[in-house]
Amino acid sequence: MATNRIHLASRSARRQALLRQIHVEFDVLLLRTAPGREPDVLEEARDGEPPRHYVERIARTKANAGWQSMLARGIEPRPVLGADTEVVLDGEVFGKPADERAAKAMLAKLAGRTHEVVTGVALRWQDETHFVMSTSKVTIASLSRARIDAYVKTGEPFDKAGGYGIQGRAAAFITRLDGSYSGVMGLPLAETAALLAKAGFPVP
Repeated sequence: MATNRIHLASRSARRQALLRQIHVEFDVLLLRTAPGREPDVLEEARDGEPPRHYVERIARTKANAGWQSMLARGIEPRPVLGADTEVVLDGEVFGKPADERAAKAMLAKLAGRTHEVVTGVALRWQDETHFVMSTSKVTIASLSRARIDAYVKTGEPFDKAGGYGIQGRAAAFITRLDGSYSGVMGLPLAETAALLAKAGFPVP
């Protein structure tokens, strides 16, 4: 390879911005998600599946599905990065809320509590899939129903695990973070850089 450019198997604007922050060059490799067609990755937990196992499985599946898609489409072979981020409280996985009601319910449960944000990052290159996991603890202040309603009306919660974005308006009610800020956003940069270096593609 002439450069250390990679493929990113994610539509997430936040992950794209984070990779740019550490000067990793990439092309977005879109996975199939259109309604009416079988998705490349089915993001549903199996019965009794532990949250960390689920996050690792989905991240690895995204990277491997991206790799297979790259080969099938005749795209230039490069490492394929996949990631998954989930909010976990009392063993329950909080994904992206489907609607306002779901977003409000999630935020009501998270308010006044400390939860975990687990992000798994997988890198497929040749016959190996490298993996790393980042776990952070986030504390959210007590929130009134009116404040939750006002936040949900901004539209910010709907494409974010747990129904909030630490880099957005939600920063006003996050009182403590133990762990990786970028990991809570969706891509832990220190761990991702180490993963790329391990596969032979060091961050410049």
